[in-house]
Amino acid sequence: MNKTIKYACGLLALLITGACSTTRRIPEGELLYTGVKKINIARDADSARIATGITEAIDEAVDVAPNNYLSIIKWRYPFPLGLWVYNNWPNPEKGFRHWLYEKLVEEPVLVSDVRPEVRTRMITEILDNNGYFSGTATYELVHPRNKKKAAIVYNINPGRPYPIDSIRLLPDTTALNRKIDSLARLDSYLTSPGRYSADSLNAARTRITNRLRNMGYYFFRPDYIEYLADSIAEPGHIQMQMVMASNTPRFSQQPYRVGNVYMTVNRSQGGGTPDTTQLRNTQLIQMMPSRLRHQLIPECITFRKGRLFSVRNMDRTQAYLSRLGIFSGINIEAFPDTTAVQPTLDVYINATLDVPLEASIEANASYKSNSYLGPGLTLGVSNKNLFGGGEQLNVSLTGSYEWQTGSGGGRNRSIFNSYEVGLTASLAFPRLLAPKFIPRRRAQLNWTRFTINADLLNRPHYFKMAQFNLSASYDWRLNRYATSTYTPFKLTYTNLMHTTADFDSIMAANPAVALSFQSQFIPQMLYTYNYSRLYGRDNTLDWTFTVQEAGNLFWCIYEACGKKGEKKLFNTPFSQFVKGSTQLVYGRRLGGDNWLVSRVAVGAAHAYANSSVVPYAEQFYVGGANSIRAFTVRSLGPGSYRAPAGKDDDYFDQTGTFKFEANVEFRFPIYGPLHGAVFVDTGNVWLLKEDPQRPGGLLRGSTFFKDLALGTGAGLRFDIGMLVLRGDLGIGIHAPYETSRHGYYNMESFKKSLAFHLAIGYPF
Repeated sequence: MNKTIKYACGLLALLITGACSTTRRIPEGELLYTGVKKINIARDADSARIATGITEAIDEAVDVAPNNYLSIIKWRYPFPLGLWVYNNWPNPEKGFRHWLYEKLVEEPVLVSDVRPEVRTRMITEILDNNGYFSGTATYELVHPRNKKKAAIVYNINPGRPYPIDSIRLLPDTTALNRKIDSLARLDSYLTSPGRYSADSLNAARTRITNRLRNMGYYFFRPDYIEYLADSIAEPGHIQMQMVMASNTPRFSQQPYRVGNVYMTVNRSQGGGTPDTTQLRNTQLIQMMPSRLRHQLIPECITFRKGRLFSVRNMDRTQAYLSRLGIFSGINIEAFPDTTAVQPTLDVYINATLDVPLEASIEANASYKSNSYLGPGLTLGVSNKNLFGGGEQLNVSLTGSYEWQTGSGGGRNRSIFNSYEVGLTASLAFPRLLAPKFIPRRRAQLNWTRFTINADLLNRPHYFKMAQFNLSASYDWRLNRYATSTYTPFKLTYTNLMHTTADFDSIMAANPAVALSFQSQFIPQMLYTYNYSRLYGRDNTLDWTFTVQEAGNLFWCIYEACGKKGEKKLFNTPFSQFVKGSTQLVYGRRLGGDNWLVSRVAVGAAHAYANSSVVPYAEQFYVGGANSIRAFTVRSLGPGSYRAPAGKDDDYFDQTGTFKFEANVEFRFPIYGPLHGAVFVDTGNVWLLKEDPQRPGGLLRGSTFFKDLALGTGAGLRFDIGMLVLRGDLGIGIHAPYETSRHGYYNMESFKKSLAFHLAIGYPF
């Protein structure tokens, strides 16, 4: 005990000594900088409240980090270890002590390094650029008890801003002047300028230039437009005159028309023999051997010979060629044709074919504190240019395995020792393979997709099920924010290949669940609408809505033919139901790279006519890495239902026909590509029809909020742009079913309330 007290006292003395010896090596006449203490902006009768954007610019101008400072949270921690090492440790030339010194040391930030006199000039320049021409900025040093340290206080008196009374436009002497004047009259700032702002004036002439470059004036630049300001005619006010810069070259003052268009397509390996083909609106030089359907090129090039040259057409052509997904690089340049009678620009497009084959691998895993472990792996191979027209062939093999580790369970400890294997192949064409009378937007890329899938699910001691899918769908973009997917045909066949006596007894006791597992055809039609938009820099919105139906067309055909009772397809019953789901994700930037992302998801399904229950594969479930992360997949619901103690069939009951989920996640950077998150998840599934075998599963308004499971947790994300590796630790707070605990926090134990998920990509 005496040694412990001695060590504690020694450590305390070391900290006290460190706190008092961080200025020992500060040179004479220098001061240790401890940060900005305050920024005082005058609010007297001769000053006006300045705009938020200006104060942010001032804050950025004086933002110099002192020692022992965490810039992420803008907090100066109290133990300056790096400074103490700098002031008190010797630095040997080599050895472990030298290595440790280099790792721990932090050289002092001095007031002379901050150069506050330069900062005040920067503030004055910011004020001048924003119309506060009479503004002043000064600074003073504030010393704490240690006179070798100093914080800085900046005092700013902005004065009153100078308004722009009027802006005189260019004289009506040339066609270019008239175009500039007409565009200026459409600009909101130039027509109602208000306070003088150099940034706003520059932005206005940039907008004018961008419009001019879409009207043939390709070589025109923003700095060819200048402003002359007069603050003498009326003190405190600005009179402005727009003028053309004296160094404006003659060639930039004339509009150009499109001449010849040349496109060169290079092989991904380089080299090859050129093959020239004259297409409708371009001359194509293709390096052979290479695979490219010539019909694609005229659809992507928007230049038309003889028309006014437009930079917008350069951007559109670049975008249309890029969207094909077959080029690794595209470069577009324009050069004057010196032999043409009138000003003309020839367009040269240089594109390089991408390597068509691409392989991918995805892995995920989850672990629950109750010993359930489940890894998964997906291997994919794709060809992005199968027939030379941007056709995409994708083949993926998915496998997952789940088992129960640890003790307990007797014979049934391996009930979850199951596996699932799936093979999916899809062929997508970058156009709508549909009748011409169906409307489509040429400006957007449309896709026709054919998919075939086979999946095998094995649950030892219970069943083995195979599922086959065949579908055709159309993907098209309605506008820059909205996309649609329509699947006119999707046929699913589920076959219960093998069952055990245990499974048969469970199904006999619960007919509703048994019907959802029966072998059946599911002929479907689906439509999905997605709206995704970024509002400014700080808000994102993503809304998805899906509606689908199954069996209605076949049912109508059988009814029209007089078929009554249960209807079958290939001597197998087909399912009939409607299903709808929607999800809304909203993100809000809270400063820097900190985001608060919220999600709400709702879904409902109803079986009728030829079916009494929705197929098991089409029912909703919650839990897992992308849902309520404190609970594993299918471990909740429906409602407050929970299988009786000792009953092993609860896994098959954890689905429902109504789902509600809500998530809130705060995402923040930690260091480089490493990001963190804290989250809260809630939700559950319910039944829309009463099931006596699953009491508490029916959706009721009176118990809705009590039936919501609630969990929280934290996670780490390694984000390198193209790949996000995510690990989340969920902590259960409230389970919707009865447990051994009372009150809202009713988890059986903290250890059993934990769930860890490893996945790729963000959860939503």
